[in-house]
Amino acid sequence: MIRTQIQLTEEQAKMLRRIAIRKKKSVAELIRMSVDEMIQKEGKPDNRQLRLKAIQAAGKLSGPADLSINHDDYLAEVYGE
Repeated sequence: MIRTQIQLTEEQAKMLRRIAIRKKKSVAELIRMSVDEMIQKEGKPDNRQLRLKAIQAAGKLSGPADLSINHDDYLAEVYGE
């Protein structure tokens, strides 16, 4: 683990200590759990957002009409095979 230092307000520290006692966990563990939760929430875009971005991109990109059929030929051309 990496050691880090944070600053909390007096109220935040007080509430964290109370929660830690109630849950029988350390304050550090509560902070790690909170960070994990935030990373999970922020790190993964929800499926609706991904679908909306895909729909918005439709029709904006173009390539050869036969790209889906002859993609191997186009890749060989690019990579000199």
